[in-house]
Amino acid sequence: MQNYLQPEIECASPEEMKRIQGERLVKTVKRLYDNVPYYKKLMEDKGVTPSDINSADDLSKLPFVTKADLRDAYPYDLLAVPLRDCVRIQSTSGTTGKRVVAFYTQKDLELWDDCCARSIVAAGGTKEDVVHVSYGYGLFTGGAGINGGSHRVGCLTLPMSSGNTERQIQFMVDLGSTILCCTPSYAEFLAETIEDMGLRDQIKLKAGIFGAEAWSEEMRQRLEAKLGIKAYDIYGLTEIIGPGVSFECSEQTGMHVNEDHFIPEIINPETGEVLPEGEKGELVFSCISKEAFPLLRYRTRDICVLSRKKCSCGRTLIKMAKPMGRSDDMLIIRGVNVFPSQIETVLIGYGLSANYQIIVDRINHADTLEVCVEMNPEMFSDTVKAIENREKELMEKLKSMLGIAAKVTLKAPKSMTRSEGKAVRIIDKRKI
Repeated sequence: MQNYLQPEIECASPEEMKRIQGERLVKTVKRLYDNVPYYKKLMEDKGVTPSDINSADDLSKLPFVTKADLRDAYPYDLLAVPLRDCVRIQSTSGTTGKRVVAFYTQKDLELWDDCCARSIVAAGGTKEDVVHVSYGYGLFTGGAGINGGSHRVGCLTLPMSSGNTERQIQFMVDLGSTILCCTPSYAEFLAETIEDMGLRDQIKLKAGIFGAEAWSEEMRQRLEAKLGIKAYDIYGLTEIIGPGVSFECSEQTGMHVNEDHFIPEIINPETGEVLPEGEKGELVFSCISKEAFPLLRYRTRDICVLSRKKCSCGRTLIKMAKPMGRSDDMLIIRGVNVFPSQIETVLIGYGLSANYQIIVDRINHADTLEVCVEMNPEMFSDTVKAIENREKELMEKLKSMLGIAAKVTLKAPKSMTRSEGKAVRIIDKRKI
């Protein structure tokens, strides 16, 4: 039987959810209009006042908010409560421009704990579990969010953070960790190291909750096989709250959005037009219950699809597909749109490591694309000629997937730098 943290919300009827959303949206819009001059101006520029927003159906009347707005309003101009009511900040891990700083009241932290707790329970977590948190702590939201959610469920929580891999594994063995929470690339590294240390039979993991970077279905299958777990996706972004905006259930066909707190929309990224359910476009979120830093119609730049198809887990919360890429991080190479997830699908489908890098350059006014990836030990034992043939095979598969040619360089096993946080998959050397 499927467990729920808050069944009255997670299994609410569509009519009840729409009622909750409408009430919370109306209150949030009025509060922002009255208390946040930056928001008031955005709304006035679009010719909207709080009286125009009477239900969730009116959401599309509101202006969009973008990362540029967050930078312009840095640090305090989007704050919707007095600073004395805030108890925490978190910040993005980005390195360009001004960092995005998000504020939390105590009630916001409790809301966040609930969202992350729902994800842990959906992955089979109970107060009998030992949750091993290897997301980074500090300003990054990963560690803090899952830590709070684990406490909310009542699990024994190991706040390991990232790095010091052998110590991580020692604690995993000694304390009997049952749920691993980290980036998928670090989970891959942990799996390799566990195997190298000969400790696979001493690991008691049953589930993994992996997020903070894109990962493919093929990588899920590898992690499940290597660690003997069921691997669940989790989605979030600092600007909205952090991890726990949406989470995967046992069906593993998309992530349920915590839509009592965050209303999702899919828009055409070029025109801003709201698209119907099932169409692919840019994901937009509105925060309707946060106090300190509620963003309305925030453009995430993530490309995905929403679906209300009935789920076998019993939850009625709308599902978002695993993001298929980002409208801003999408690579345009020789006029072709290329997403890293497409490349990962080819590599893992060929039986290669998930440790890879995509290198883009511009030579003699023409874009070049190179994919460097580690071989597994069996491939590495082949002859030089066999390795060259494999590179040619992969080049053909990538061209079939992407529509453009890519150079492939196969590297020796474990020769590429391992990521202990977010993996750096793309190196774009072009001056564009």
